[in-house]
Amino acid sequence: MLTEKELKKIDRLVEENIKSGEIELVPEDKIFDFLIKKTDAIRIMSFNIRCSGVGVQTAESRYTLVSDTILKGEPDSVGLQEATPEWMDYLKTALSSKYDYVGIPREDDGEYSSIFYLKDKYTITESGNFWLSETPEKESKGWDAACYRICTWAVLENKETKEKYVHVNTHLDHVGVLARRNGVELMLEHLKNYNDIPAVFTADMNILEGEENYLQFVNSGFMYDTKYKAENTVNYLTYHDTHPSEQEKSIIDYVMINDKFSADTYRVVTKGIDGKYVSDHFPIYADLYIK
Repeated sequence: MLTEKELKKIDRLVEENIKSGEIELVPEDKIFDFLIKKTDAIRIMSFNIRCSGVGVQTAESRYTLVSDTILKGEPDSVGLQEATPEWMDYLKTALSSKYDYVGIPREDDGEYSSIFYLKDKYTITESGNFWLSETPEKESKGWDAACYRICTWAVLENKETKEKYVHVNTHLDHVGVLARRNGVELMLEHLKNYNDIPAVFTADMNILEGEENYLQFVNSGFMYDTKYKAENTVNYLTYHDTHPSEQEKSIIDYVMINDKFSADTYRVVTKGIDGKYVSDHFPIYADLYIK
């Protein structure tokens, strides 16, 4: 962990970069914070936490920003992307009072697409991982992908009500067209195994809303974008890279559901902490109800 002196130095650099224009803040009318979570809502979050630095902020300087964001949002389960072993070592401890997790690295010393969940509320009845490749049962890189890509999933059972839902989480490749297309088909096939219970899919899909892999989901006939299903919704970018005005169409993170869920709220959380970005992506969430 960084010392207080080191953190203050980074804070000064952030302030200097904001003044110089190297870091651009979110417009005031686009600052969205977490809403109060209703008692019976199931809050699902997708959060690319960024494996390394965000502007002048190192990964280590953002550790508490990320854990504080998750704890503040109180998701029932959150699908992470770019969770390196170092991030996982920190988060397993920082979130341990409320959360446990499922997930494995996509390769030796590689990133996780882990799912953290409220451990006092839920029991994991099933969970697993598969690679987005021609050989999903073993560690492998698929088709034209630049990186190994993994999908982590879990069935969560409410300890009190015994209601269940399945959460599927991934990070699609940023290069491989075939890898994204075929990887989506693998995940849709997996989701079909759970058509009798509520299902939610979270991801950094590395493609824009309306592009091929997004359409694979929304045209599947059984998965839907919570942004357009929720009564209370926002329309704003999810990837900013510290310059939101340059990323106006960068909606690449999603929360999708099947018809066993209804969506009350979809939210892009653009409000950072103490004037600092939490990641180069904004966390997003949906408040859901089991029908």
